Amino acid sequence: MRTALCIIGVALATTFVIAVGATTMRYTTVIREMNVLFSGQILVVHENAIVIQAIPIGGSMLRQNRTETALHNVSGVDKTIPILFVTPIEIGGIIRPVPINFSMGIPVNDWQLILGSIPLKGNIGHFPTSESSYEAVIGASLADQYNWTVGKEITVKGFKLNVTGVLDTKLAILNRCIVMPLTIAQGIYVYPKSVNMICVKPMQGYSQEELADTIEQQVPEVNALTEEERNDMIQPVLTQVETWNMGIQTIVFLMSLILVMTVTAMSVTERRRDFATLDAIGAPLSYIFRIVIFETVLIGVLGAILGIVFGSLAALVLASLYTNIPLTMFFPTFYEIIPPFFMFQIFLAVVFVCCLGGIIPAINATRMRIAEVLRAEY
Repeated sequence: MRTALCIIGVALATTFVIAVGATTMRYTTVIREMNVLFSGQILVVHENAIVIQAIPIGGSMLRQNRTETALHNVSGVDKTIPILFVTPIEIGGIIRPVPINFSMGIPVNDWQLILGSIPLKGNIGHFPTSESSYEAVIGASLADQYNWTVGKEITVKGFKLNVTGVLDTKLAILNRCIVMPLTIAQGIYVYPKSVNMICVKPMQGYSQEELADTIEQQVPEVNALTEEERNDMIQPVLTQVETWNMGIQTIVFLMSLILVMTVTAMSVTERRRDFATLDAIGAPLSYIFRIVIFETVLIGVLGAILGIVFGSLAALVLASLYTNIPLTMFFPTFYEIIPPFFMFQIFLAVVFVCCLGGIIPAINATRMRIAEVLRAEY
């Protein structure tokens, strides 16, 4: 019973490590993915805007025409792409740590500059071709969740939009995104002639750093963020999250180590008679040592397997709760949320910790005074 409870304790510890670790890793991966859409470009936002990687959250808006005109007067600016990015963080009065969806308004002539070569699922449909058309392409995750298909009409803040395509991409942010013409997005979200960011493509021969400094000097009330600056802004947060995750894993593994050591020590004490008898009939001390270590390894293996199974399920449940996405939709992307290598690392770590916890009791088992033990036990 004591050994079974020890296995359950190790399994619970492993479950916690897997659930928290996998969720944290996925969260940081999604944040880092945000910069992929704007790789090699300068992101111009209002000086009061809060930017997470490449997504402006809150702050003032930019006047589209005035800001674009000022940017084109800056030497080294090749192309400007105004974008309205909306993150409905508050839904039904509840502040969610992860928005359940995004909306992005992009000028129809510039979609390829932002979305790159991302195809449409099954090569069915098309990207909107008119700035005044109430059309949109949607992420595959949204399409699966709400059963949206090409040709279906969806409602966004009371406006009817026709789905013209489903994006075929693994980028998490685009999988939960509704992408529509910029003018339509400005009308739906009541931001007439306003955007919250403008992507600037530098001319050949101009570095991002030099051009960003020039933009901030010549264009009032804006911040021009290079790709490196956007990474630097979020890196301290990601570092703290990863440190917190590592600290939790260390504490949990240390508690598991103490648990296994305590249970093994009690087991060795109760079996002094058996070990002394083995020693008396000629069994080598290394044999007794291997017996104890093998038992702790079995505790680690069984606890790790149970913990990985339940921890993986817990990670999926946490992801579902955070994003308001049905649990069943995470099963096809199971190995993206809990990578096999991460599970293998945790498995080895748990087995090693359990093995380590059995070393001191195993050494004590080999140092027993045979005569005293036999005299006391028989």
